[in-house]
Amino acid sequence: MSNIIILGAQWGDEGKGKLVDLLSHQFDYVVRYQGGHNAGHTIIIGEKKFVVRLIPSGILQPNKKAVIGNGLVIDPIALLEEADQLMAAGIDVAGRLFISNRAQVLLPSHRVVEKISEARKGKTPIGTTSRGIGPCYEDKAGRRGIRMADLLDREAFPALAEALIEDQRIKARAYGVEDAIDTAAIVALYQTAAEKLRPFVCDTAKLLNAAVAKGEKLLFEGAQGTMLDLDHGTYPFVTSSSASAGGACTGAGVPPTKISGVIGISKTYTTRVGGGPFPTEALDAAGELIRKRGNEFGAVTGRPRRCGWFDVPLLRYTAAINGFDSMVVTKLDVLDELAEIPVCTGYRIDGVLIDEMPATFRELAKVEPVYTVMPGWQTSTRGISEWSKLPPAALRYLAFLEEQTAVEVGCVSTGPERNETIRRAGSRFLQLTS
Repeated sequence: MSNIIILGAQWGDEGKGKLVDLLSHQFDYVVRYQGGHNAGHTIIIGEKKFVVRLIPSGILQPNKKAVIGNGLVIDPIALLEEADQLMAAGIDVAGRLFISNRAQVLLPSHRVVEKISEARKGKTPIGTTSRGIGPCYEDKAGRRGIRMADLLDREAFPALAEALIEDQRIKARAYGVEDAIDTAAIVALYQTAAEKLRPFVCDTAKLLNAAVAKGEKLLFEGAQGTMLDLDHGTYPFVTSSSASAGGACTGAGVPPTKISGVIGISKTYTTRVGGGPFPTEALDAAGELIRKRGNEFGAVTGRPRRCGWFDVPLLRYTAAINGFDSMVVTKLDVLDELAEIPVCTGYRIDGVLIDEMPATFRELAKVEPVYTVMPGWQTSTRGISEWSKLPPAALRYLAFLEEQTAVEVGCVSTGPERNETIRRAGSRFLQLTS
């Protein structure tokens, strides 16, 4: 029985939510293993649009179980709001949502600290969502953090929260900021939230390992993308957690020996949000066309995404980091109008071809992309669900990406809805997901 990881092969926003929703009915559990409510997955089902941030996309499939793992940071108020929105839309979470008792708790004061950090003089702005995710992970690493098990401890939580908030106040005052955080009000609010969340909180590692022992199937859902991974991404323009495949094991408590395969999600082009180098960024009419046709605006923040061309060296790198068994290519239809489609097949720095991903953002910012221009197909691919019915030029484009990255293209998305998807016969993708 397959237990697979699905994650972003670029800088996030690749369409993971749609794929997880599409495949969830074939698995017993869908598991989020890192991140917070700073990233959203958009799923369109008929006339309904859902944006989930903390709750795994699989919750939209009837009778499937959704797990928020220990690797996440959780704003309890944001989580309850998300659950309420789902229930208002007819999606029941009772008995189906499980929250790790070891996940970290995000406080309002974490947002204050992040805003100070982003704005302080001499600091290179990362372009965060200012939701407090980074500072919460900092407290986790500094062993100051509060976990869900602490939140549920009515006697211990007030003192823990007061001590942590006072530490954060000291930081704020060091930068001349006097916040108006009311500790008593936060404690009261969070303890009320704790009682609402109590039925969902458990030892999710124990739950998942018991499921594996019974032969049940797990689908691990990553947030962001590999190039935002804290260790392997374009540091410091990264997220604060392990967005690569290794994060699934530490963030869910399931051993690597129980993972059957890894599927990477990539757009037919590339996008990123926030600051940081972006070698293939298209700062012209073509980039704007991609943004409009692809509706490239953040699901949570509404920020316009930076758009550019498919980056082969980047995909080779993320494939090596994660060990992709197959690649899902999304938004093929966004390129339908283009007569020519550049693909970056190499990096040059100071005129010299390089064969590795630069370790610093300064080096990556110096990269001159080497392009191969592929012919476009200039006909609609929207909604095509059979491989053989794609235009010949689109098939050649996909074959070129497959050849250059050395990863099979096992699935193609031709639109946002579930049925606008091609699963390639005979692929490793099909073997892992059937």
